Amino acid sequence: MDFTVIKTIIRIALNIVSTSFITKYDNLPSMIFRFMIWCKRLKRHVILEHADQEDYSFSYFSRGKPGPQPSILMLHGFSFNKDIWLDTLELFPHDLHVVCVDMPGHGDTTRLLQESYTATAQTRRIHQFVEWIGLNKSPFHLVGMSMGGMVAGLYAAEYPSEICALSLLCPAGLRYPTESEFFVFLKELVFSKDPSDSTIVSVDEKEGEKLLQICLYDPSFIKTQLVKGYLDDRRPHKMFFVNCFLDVSSARSRYSFHDNLRKIKAPTQIIWGKHDKVFDSSGADILATTIPNSQEHLLEKCGHLIVLERPRKSAQLLLKFYNSFRDLAENKKVA
Repeated sequence: MDFTVIKTIIRIALNIVSTSFITKYDNLPSMIFRFMIWCKRLKRHVILEHADQEDYSFSYFSRGKPGPQPSILMLHGFSFNKDIWLDTLELFPHDLHVVCVDMPGHGDTTRLLQESYTATAQTRRIHQFVEWIGLNKSPFHLVGMSMGGMVAGLYAAEYPSEICALSLLCPAGLRYPTESEFFVFLKELVFSKDPSDSTIVSVDEKEGEKLLQICLYDPSFIKTQLVKGYLDDRRPHKMFFVNCFLDVSSARSRYSFHDNLRKIKAPTQIIWGKHDKVFDSSGADILATTIPNSQEHLLEKCGHLIVLERPRKSAQLLLKFYNSFRDLAENKKVA
């Protein structure tokens, strides 16, 4: 099917789904979202794969083949999945080997309620994945956003020989003088409800809308429905997300990334939305002053969900950074 036709269908479908219509037909946003993701996967020419071992399965997609240039591994944020990177891949060359994985318990990766989901535990799981697919046969470029940025930072600190470059998009895990508006509100949602009915994004429409307004700089209808599509798809697993949130934000996990910043040796790129209400953009300065050989980018008119609000700009920055350290490595070889 011609992708111009597909785009037109999506636009028409999204325009039809008004707020009142969504209230009446709850499953429609999720259906439209799934169709949109299916179309994007086709258009980006990604290959859906699984890495299975020891009764555990990682779901991921890849594009390109491993070669002389570094591969890229991309880690998404809390409650999202690998599809969050599909718009980013639009600007990446098709011969560049890119791997986007569902984080532990997220998407179609194995979900175990009894397992620990602290930042350290997730870092170890991601290292298992890297070993299973042989990605660490040569140093690779690691990219992480939000919770995925926290895990990416810890990975670079714990396995420095495997990382040739690190890109952090508004990562979690830093110490701030005061808690953000998002975390104050999220704690209220989690701890004010009965454990058997807990959910990170409340079924209450008003509470859900407030969360979206906090996460997005511009909570327009289309962007709001896109985020709702991601989050609605995760409602059946609400108890997992509560457990994961409590593990990641626990005393032994919450600042584990900050406590290991000085162990990061790889060239590091820091990208942050200037209007982030989840993790304040001052975190970019904390990283830049602590990690040697780092560069900082603050994006105007952008909140926490960088790859949704500024997909092209963030993709351009990632690709420019990748080309810079790749070219530097090649020049060193020639010299």
